[in-house]
Parts: sequence; C-alpha cells; structure tokens
Amino acid sequence: MSYQDQNYNSGRSAWAGGSRRHNIGAGLIIGLLMAGFAVCKYYSTSQVNDVTGDTQHITITPDQEIAIGLESTPAMIEQYGGLHPDPEGQKLVKEVGQRLVANSSAKGTPYQYDFHLLADPQVINAFALPGGQVFITAALFNKLENQDQLAGVLGHEIGHVVARHGAERIAQMELTQGLTGAAVIASGDYNTAQAAQMIANLVSMSYGRNQELRADNLGVRFMTETGYNPEEMIGVMKILEQSGSGQSQPEFLSTHPSPANRIEKIKEAIDLYKNLGPAK
Repeated sequence: MSYQDQNYNSGRSAWAGGSRRHNIGAGLIIGLLMAGFAVCKYYSTSQVNDVTGDTQHITITPDQEIAIGLESTPAMIEQYGGLHPDPEGQKLVKEVGQRLVANSSAKGTPYQYDFHLLADPQVINAFALPGGQVFITAALFNKLENQDQLAGVLGHEIGHVVARHGAERIAQMELTQGLTGAAVIASGDYNTAQAAQMIANLVSMSYGRNQELRADNLGVRFMTETGYNPEEMIGVMKILEQSGSGQSQPEFLSTHPSPANRIEKIKEAIDLYKNLGPAK
C-alpha cells in the first residue's frame, strides 16, 4: 500500500468515526429535547376534575377520550368472545348502567356511556375504556346475586370514567414513552400497531391504589344517589375474594387490588354518602 493510500484510508476512518460521534451526539440532543418536551407538556396540563375535585395531569380532551373508547370497543368485544347472545342479560346491564348515569353525578359529565355484557364464560372481569364504554363478562355477571351488586360493579367502572383514570394513564404513558404511542392515540390516528398496543395497555395495566379506592368511593356515591343499596358493594368484594381463592385468579383481581383491603374504605364511603339523594 502506498503512502498516499495509507493517508487516504486513515483520513476516511477518521471521518467515519467523527460522523458516528456526530450522529450519536445529534441523537442524544434530539432525545433530550423530546423528553424535555414530554415532561413540560405533562406538568403544564393540570386541571381540576369537576366531580372528584382532584387535580390531574391530562393531555387529551373528553372528545378524544370518547373517540378512543368508541374506536377500541369492537376489539375489546372480539377479545372476550363477542357480545353475550342473551338479550335479557344485555338489556339488564344497559338498564342498570344507564340508571346509574341518569340519577347520579355522572350525568353531568360529557361522556357517551354504553354498557356491554361480554360472552366470555371463563374470565371474571369488568373494565371501562376512556369516554364511557363499560364492559362486564358473563363469568362475573353470573356470579352476582342481585341488581344492586351489578350496580356496584358498573358504578365502580363508571367511577374510573368520571375520574378520567384512563386519560391519566395515557398522559403518564406519553411522559414515559416520550411522545410515542399515546401521542398517536391523542392525535386520532388509531389504525396503527402502536395505537392498538396502547389500548391493550390501558385495559391490562393495573390502576394505582388511590385510583381504585377513588373508583370504589365513586361507585358507592353513584349507587346511593341512584337508590341502590351500597352495602352490596361489599358483597361484590366478597364474591371476588372467594373467586380468587381457587387455583386460577380472576382477571379482575389481576388488574385490581385485593378486595379484602378495600372493604373498610367502602364502609367509610357508605357512611359518608348515606344521606345522599338523586343528584341535582
């Protein structure tokens, strides 16, 4: 190899190394800027929930929550084996759910509530999507002993919607993932793998303890305002606890804290709201 060739190769290697260092440095700067933007966006979006009085960090609007729920509903129905074919069961779930909304503080919220009985006979679960779409599986529905217990389950899930817990989790995911995934959903672009995964995360991710207790509290409040017996919320917790004592844990318990340590808080909520009438 000639002296000129050696100099050329040496120069090319030095240029390539410098280019790689430049790319790494540029990528790091862009990453830091995106992370900084996500943090600023998260902490600059404080708002007070009109029903709960809680101050929350939320980056999407109620209309976007509704759109997310409506777009995601078909996939959730398919995941749990479709809608239950019993029209009377469907009617009862919808009637109890809509009665809770119409006669409680939930009626003043902007969401489009709808209630679905899913066909799955094995998975004990109930959940809500942002914007008002609420689901209960046949496996859980068939374990309930009366309408008041059904109202307890649906009231709890309505509580998650009213408290905007799904929107809170979207904001938290947007913060931790740096403008990916959640930003796709918030923009209204739902037809992507990222959006589908984000919705799956919303359903499967455990709520925080305070969020669960808040949903329990609101469930008792909505039951009391509507005229259901809130004591039956305790009955629901006992049914779930008994269901979880076997070899396979109910799906509801895998994404919710143990019922046993929630009963005392439910009793406190019953005492707090015992004199409530229908919401004005």
